[in-house]
Amino acid sequence: MRESFFETLIGAIVVAVAAVFLWFALARGGDSAGSSANQYEVTARFNSVSGISRGSDVRIAGVKAGVVKSIDGDPQTFEAVLKLSLDSKWALPDDTDARISTDGLLGGAYIALEPGAGFDNIPQDGTGEIQYTRGSVDLLTLFASFASGGGGGSSSSSSSAADDDGLGPIDPPDVPEDGAVE
Repeated sequence: MRESFFETLIGAIVVAVAAVFLWFALARGGDSAGSSANQYEVTARFNSVSGISRGSDVRIAGVKAGVVKSIDGDPQTFEAVLKLSLDSKWALPDDTDARISTDGLLGGAYIALEPGAGFDNIPQDGTGEIQYTRGSVDLLTLFASFASGGGGGSSSSSSSAADDDGLGPIDPPDVPEDGAVE
């Protein structure tokens, strides 16, 4: 009887936690669906969008400003074409820069927008396009280039490694005092 009560209590706690998660998911889903009237679309073209998927964040100064609405490819230019849905309070200058960034080494990817200092703004009628983009960096290729010695700075590191070997400076060969070389 005692084990039955304990199992029932644990089951009730699991159901309560699941109900809280369901309530949270429904509340968050309702917020994003209701704010679509205050959104506008912008197009951005990237050479690589590794790690980005539909629904990825679009951030300005670390603050979520929108989401990636769609990802498509352009067979003429061989670029990835992203449609970004942004909150209309963000009036972006026409020289805004978009780059793909990650939350740490193992974090998810997002689009980071860096507004420029242009006088004109990107149109908010759905025809706007971000002209300056930087695609994602493939971390495996980056690590492989460092592992193979292509990481740069090898000339300065080899000289400092020779200095740190404990042998000290190399003495010149002994030369007799009369200057004659034997």
